[in-house]
Amino acid sequence: MMKQGIFTVTESSPLTEKVSRLVLRGDVSAIERPGQFVQLRLDGLYLRRPFSVCDRAGDSFTILFEAAGKGTRLLRDEKPGAEIDVLTGLGNGFDLFACGDTPLLIGGGTGISPLYWLAKELIREGRRPTALLGFNTAADVFYEEDFRALGIETVVTTANGSRGVKGYVTDAMDRPHSGFYTCGPEDMIKAVCSRSDRPGQLSFDRRMGCGFGACMGCTVKTTNGLKRICKEGPVLDRKEVLWEN
Repeated sequence: MMKQGIFTVTESSPLTEKVSRLVLRGDVSAIERPGQFVQLRLDGLYLRRPFSVCDRAGDSFTILFEAAGKGTRLLRDEKPGAEIDVLTGLGNGFDLFACGDTPLLIGGGTGISPLYWLAKELIREGRRPTALLGFNTAADVFYEEDFRALGIETVVTTANGSRGVKGYVTDAMDRPHSGFYTCGPEDMIKAVCSRSDRPGQLSFDRRMGCGFGACMGCTVKTTNGLKRICKEGPVLDRKEVLWEN
């Protein structure tokens, strides 16, 4: 159920040159499962900005984001104590029981964000996930130690080989797994699907207008017709997605 509320920034910190972490405190009751997202209203901007929930703990939630446009640059500059209007409880989230006992959690860049809370919940359910985190260079790596602190195997890949496995995150998928959860660029998600025949859950990042299903601007073609990423997603089952050539 979607809720609107005023949240207070309690932490704003850089993780890399481009990526930051923001923690906001308020009514988190509508944030029910990993993979859901929130929408933030920022001063001077007409459209809210969507962000995956990285973690929820107590009365707070965490987002990770790259300062790539006007909205995210404004958000990066928010200081503790600032108040932000937030829509919570958006999207369907991941199915914790869809991908077996030993799933891969495959993230590219800021796409790793929703996989962190997912990892925590899978562990709580007795699963044994492995995290595969893909980046361009060593300078881009973030949240590696956070995943390791959960006690799970964590593999980092970098395109230039400056840290971890050299290559793309799909190059680290050659290991036994019961299924996979993935989030990141769509080309990466498509490549992940081509590398595994196991059950999979795909979290899409599409540009959103309204964020709650009215504008049809974030649709994906599926075997069940067009699905709105903001409403029927952002998580879709791999079996239903119709990839465009």
